[in-house]
This record gives sequence, C-alpha cells and structure tokens, in this order.
Amino acid sequence: MKPPSALAILALAFSHQAVAFTAPRAAKILSRRPIETSLKLRRVILRDTAPAAPSLAPEPVDATLIQAQAGGEERTFGSRRLGKMVPPKEMKKLLPLALMFFCVLFNYTILRNTKDVLVVTAPGSGAEVIPFLKTYVQLPGAIAFTILYTKMCNNMTPDKVFYATLGPFLAFYAAFAFGLYPLRALIHPHALIGGIVANAPNLAAPLAIFRNWSFSAFYLFAELWGSVVLSVLFWGQANAVMNVREAKKYYPLFGIGANVALLFAGQVMKGASAFAKARCAVTGGDAYGLTLKLLTCAVLASGGVMAGCHKFVQDKVMTDPLCVDATAVKKSKTKTKMGVGESFKFLAASKYIRDLATLVIAYGMAINIVEVTWKGRLRTAFPDATSYSAFLGTFSSATGAATIAMMIAGRTIFNRFGWGFAAQVTPTVLLATGVAFFGLILAPGPFVPIATALGTTPLMLAVLVGAAQNIMTKSSKYSLFDPCKEMAFIPLSPEEKTKGKAAIDVIGNPLGKSGGSMIQQILLLSVGSLAAATPYLAAILGVVVVMWLRAARSLSGQFETAMAKEQAE
Repeated sequence: MKPPSALAILALAFSHQAVAFTAPRAAKILSRRPIETSLKLRRVILRDTAPAAPSLAPEPVDATLIQAQAGGEERTFGSRRLGKMVPPKEMKKLLPLALMFFCVLFNYTILRNTKDVLVVTAPGSGAEVIPFLKTYVQLPGAIAFTILYTKMCNNMTPDKVFYATLGPFLAFYAAFAFGLYPLRALIHPHALIGGIVANAPNLAAPLAIFRNWSFSAFYLFAELWGSVVLSVLFWGQANAVMNVREAKKYYPLFGIGANVALLFAGQVMKGASAFAKARCAVTGGDAYGLTLKLLTCAVLASGGVMAGCHKFVQDKVMTDPLCVDATAVKKSKTKTKMGVGESFKFLAASKYIRDLATLVIAYGMAINIVEVTWKGRLRTAFPDATSYSAFLGTFSSATGAATIAMMIAGRTIFNRFGWGFAAQVTPTVLLATGVAFFGLILAPGPFVPIATALGTTPLMLAVLVGAAQNIMTKSSKYSLFDPCKEMAFIPLSPEEKTKGKAAIDVIGNPLGKSGGSMIQQILLLSVGSLAAATPYLAAILGVVVVMWLRAARSLSGQFETAMAKEQAE
C-alpha cells in the first residue's frame, strides 16, 4: 500500500472545520487518486463536522496512524522484514556507530599487537618490562589525560572534545612510524643504559623503559587508544544516542560487524608482514620497519573514516527528533561545571560509581596477571619480531571469530537472564580458563604425553592454551562485559557520564593493570622470575575474580533501581 498522497494531507491541513471521522474510513479515501481524494475528503469533512453535532470533540488526524491503518509498514532498505527487526530510525544511528566501532577496534587490534612486538622484542627488553610500563608509564599518562579531559569538558562542547582528543593520537602514530622508529638507533641510549645494567642486572627491566623510550611512548599511546578512544569517545557517543531499550537490543549485536575488525586486522597484519618480508628479501632493508609503515597507513585511514562517522552522527542523527529525544540531545551537549577536585569527590561518594570502577579495575588486574605470564612463554617460542607479529595476527583473527559467536549468544543472554547474569559471565570464564592455563604451567609433567601426541612441545602447548584462554576471556569481555558496563552509564547524570566515565575507563583500567603489575614486580624482586612467581599469581587471580563477582551482583540491583526511577520520571 502506498503512503497517503501529498494532496490528501494538504486537504486535511487547509480544512477550516474539525476532523471527526474514523481512521479506517480515512484510509479508504486516501487510497484513491489525488484529485478524487481531495474532493471526496472535503465533502466528508464538511458533512461530518456539520453544526448538527456541536458536542463532538475535535480529533486530529495522525498521518502515521492512517498509513498504518491503510496497511503501510516501515521498511528498512526496502524490506518489511528488516524494518520490523531494525526500524529505519534505529538503523540510521546503528550503521554509523557500527562502522565507527569497526574502525576503533581495527586500530586498537593493530596498535595493541604492535606495541607488544616493539617492547617485548626490543634490545635489552622482554615481557618483564610490561609490568613496569603499566605502573610507571601508563598509569601516570592516564591520570594526566583524565585531568586534561576534565578541563576540556568544562571549556569545550563534546563535539570539539572528540576531535581535540582523536587528532593527537593519529599524529603521534604517523610521527613514530615515519620518524622515530627509523631513527631508533640514534635516539635510544643503548650504550649508556647497557653500562648501568652491566653493574646492576636486576634493574634491566625498569631501565628498558628509558633504553627504548620511543617504544615506551608508543606503548602509552597504544594503551590509551583503548581507554580513551574506545571507552570514552566511542561509547560516550553511543550512550548519547541510544536509550537502554535500544542498548539491550543492539549493544551485543552491533559489535558483530565491529569485531569483524579483529579478523580483518589480523589478516592485514599477516599480509603486511608477509609483503614486507618478501620485498626486503629482494631489495634489502628493514622488514619490520616497512611493516610498521604499512600498518600505520591503515590506522590513519581508519581514523579518518571514524571521524567521518562521528560527523554524520552529530549532523544527521543528533538533529533528528525521531532518532534521539530532545532531552537526551540537550544533556549530551551540556558542558560540565565541576572542577577536577570537586569531580573526584563527587564520584567517590557514589556507591554506584565505586562498584562500576571495581568491575573495571578487577578486569584490568586479572587480565594483566594472565597476559604477562602468557607473553613470557610467547616470547620464548617466537623470539623474532616478524614471527611474533604474525602469530599475534592469527591470534587476533581467532579472537574476532570467537567474539562474533559470543555476540550472537549475547543478545539471548541479556533477554533471557538479564543484566546481572551477563555481567558475571566474563569473570567466570576468566577464572575457569585461568585455572586450566596455570595448571599447565605449574604441573607440566602430565601434559608431556599430550604434547608429544599432538606433535608439539610443552612450551608450544602452553602458548596455545594461553592463547585459547585469552581468546575466550576477551570474546566474553567484548560481547558481554563491555555492553554491561556501557548500559550502566545510561541512567546517570551528565557529570557522572562524562567525568565518571573518564575516571573509570581512563584511570580505572590502567589502575587495575598497574595493580597487577605492582604485584608482579614485588614477586619478581622476591622470587627472581615470572616462572617462580606463577603459583602466587594464580592464588591472587582467584581473590580478584571473587571481588569482581561481588561488585557485579551489587551493581545489578542498583542498575535495576536506577532504570525503574528513570522510567517513572
């Protein structure tokens, strides 16, 4: 059925009498040709509004209702079925957000793997330097950014804050790949630090931060991409245009398209490594240097697409009252007023914010404890930077495939079991898989026959089990933990949404990882190696996950109460 004609609607609009006829009768009239419809409709209006029935109250005609009664249905890309699943007004904001998420995760995957390759395979470095980087580089950098971000929120609109934050990241990645990395032999003080390490070998790990200082800076910017661009900029934009009903419906699902980025980024990394290796074998030169330039070009292009998506959302979605409620738009564009000190006091007084921060900090501590142990084995198995990068590319592709499967299941989990259950899946998965991984490391003897039967070594078996543990944990994190965390911000005030989110995501995440790193540093100084510290790390992991589960259960009740209050208002 075609929608009502323009002449028919004009006939209603220019009528000087109140309209009082039923929608089915109007739908029948509107289905005729424009001229006949206009004349017939005029006669019906005059007859039905005659003075004989002055007591009838006027009833305005809703064109949308008439269209529905006439058999018209919303279509998305011309499809009625798709229109029922994703109405056009929701698709208008879903597509740019999904593409933006794709770009953010594509970049994050490349940056995260690249910073690991750089710091783990650098001269005089190794997996042991990661705890020191997280404590003495990442955490101070996160705190400095949060203070700067708070001031920007007080003096700039959210739209300007987005571009002022994104631009410096992309500029640094370009400067590193095309400037700092090619000059690394000149700018890194290997001789100076090497002389100090020769007299104090126990300081090799912390001094590696200064020995490869440009790599340390890249590590900081790569880690902050996940905390700042993904958690603050992207999810802040998504929470501004999505309500809780839409978030439960789409947050677990629109990540499916975005997590194709993990698959795609993994293949891009493998392809760049293979191309650079083959070319440099013929022409000579630094294979990894060429790989880094190719990957950086991909990151910059993806960042440009992300900026375009943000502009579309601001210009086309936020201004459309059918897509975003006017009150939500006003809140999202409001500048916050509290200073830095006032903001932290305000946030610290909220149990809701404290529990939410506990979730993020606990995840950071738990994943750091497991990852550093795994990467130590990975470095031993793949000492070459190009081989290390290629393995991480395969790892990222596998993570993307697992995440897609988990996101398909995620929507069912939210609908059937609710927010509280979904929030507890990730810590449960991490604990179960962590037990298997640490069991293999602490008691490798029983697994030797299995490794032999599989045609591999116990070392490689530990690497593969650790990879499986990381894949399962991160897939549940992307599909359930992240959507749960972001939904929890939706019913909060603008102050809590902006500064609370920055404090939790930018400081809370590295604080958790730094806490895990500090524990590892103490154990390293006490027992001498990661291998000797593994039993203690396994016990600490169990305690952290129990605290995580308790905070998730507490936050579940508060979230439901906040949602009920918002709906009542």
